[in-house]
Amino acid sequence: MRRNNQVVAAQDEAQIDLTPMLDVVFIMLIFFIVTASFIKEAGVEVNRPEASTSQPKKNVNILIAISATNEIWMDQRRIDVRAVRANVERLHAENPKGAVVIQADNESNTETVVAVLDAAREAGVYDVSLATEDK
Repeated sequence: MRRNNQVVAAQDEAQIDLTPMLDVVFIMLIFFIVTASFIKEAGVEVNRPEASTSQPKKNVNILIAISATNEIWMDQRRIDVRAVRANVERLHAENPKGAVVIQADNESNTETVVAVLDAAREAGVYDVSLATEDK
């Protein structure tokens, strides 16, 4: 009879409780999801001009792309030049310390770039940059 009790006791000790390990895994997953920085894209691929003085920009939360056919893209959708100011105001309200980066194609008109730049400044964002490629 004693032998049966020892076998049952040995089987109880051999079981591993996985609950604490699963808790740690889920907490780590939540941590990585919350702290991950997601890459924002304007919605269209552009051929940016080259510049020898280009520098990386931090705190960018508003990307505006201007295609070769002068289409303006923000947040994966095409917008009209008259809607740039309202969209920049909305996105700037979400993150007031963020900057605006204009990704203009080599073939886009200067007039369109200046209109977007003016709209961003009229929205109250003065940290506006033009994206370029390293030379």
